[in-house]
Amino acid sequence: MATFKVTKGTPVAFRDSAYPATYPSPHEGELFYNSSSGAFSFLGVGAGTWASGGALNTAATGTKGFGATIGTSQVNGGAPNLTKTEAYNGTAWTELNNLNSGRYAHAAFGIATAGIVTGGQTDGGTTYHVNTESWNGTSWTEVNNLNEGRFKLAGMGLQGAGLATGGYEGTAYVASNESWNGTSWTEVGDLNDGRTALQGSGIATAALVAGGESPGIVAKTETWNGTAWTEVNDLNDSRYTAGMSGNALNTDTLLFGGFAPGATANTEAFDGTSWTEVANMANARYTATGSGVGNGALASGSDNNGNPAQASEEWNFAHPVKTIDVS
Repeated sequence: MATFKVTKGTPVAFRDSAYPATYPSPHEGELFYNSSSGAFSFLGVGAGTWASGGALNTAATGTKGFGATIGTSQVNGGAPNLTKTEAYNGTAWTELNNLNSGRYAHAAFGIATAGIVTGGQTDGGTTYHVNTESWNGTSWTEVNNLNEGRFKLAGMGLQGAGLATGGYEGTAYVASNESWNGTSWTEVGDLNDGRTALQGSGIATAALVAGGESPGIVAKTETWNGTAWTEVNDLNDSRYTAGMSGNALNTDTLLFGGFAPGATANTEAFDGTSWTEVANMANARYTATGSGVGNGALASGSDNNGNPAQASEEWNFAHPVKTIDVS
């Protein structure tokens, strides 16, 4: 009778379209057999890089933006053309209908077809806006005002539920946090530290803010659980007026550019616990505008002196497919 030896090990799958290399992928670090080349390969740990994007039609600084992906992003407001709105399709920017009330350094949140802008300041003026406008994918409509006018505040959430947090109202660094329910604003739990020029991401019940000025440049990070703010691990580099993008769980958040002091190109990623320095932008930006999520962020407008600019950069996050070389 023949004797057969049992081979022990882990089965290796064939890699096909069911195992994407794009980020995110549940197959990071897994081994595959490439039937085309007859080689083994594995999906490497993901890494992000910045690349040049399309130029805005109108140079701007102090804009704000929103959008779920690079190809469905919008920027609005900003100096010197305070009412401008532009949409990005992943290649080029298109001008859309203007805001009703011009502003810069405001808060913005939402997606390409449903967003909110609120607060901000009129260029060269002393008015701190309470005005709020709602975007329906085509045009802006004025809705109920903020309770407290301010600029350089953070905005997080969706059109039906969001937050307007922090900022400056002419005499003080603001800790106020207001909740938007799709109709009106209500004051809720304040930040632990009042500050201006901070950045935010997330949703109305799970938000994140980082950086800012209070009055010195800070690295502080706070998370919101729907009721209260909690201080967590700081940024590696203090800065204000940076750009930020992130997901609803705040486990894949990117903060980039800003003033530190002086314009910076530094980029940091937040994994839900701590910040890690990752690849820098090609160009330093002061008052960077962010939109999209951490795995596909967009930085637009502003140069390294905070002046109006047209250039944009795209952050792409992918898993490299690496061939195993047994030699």
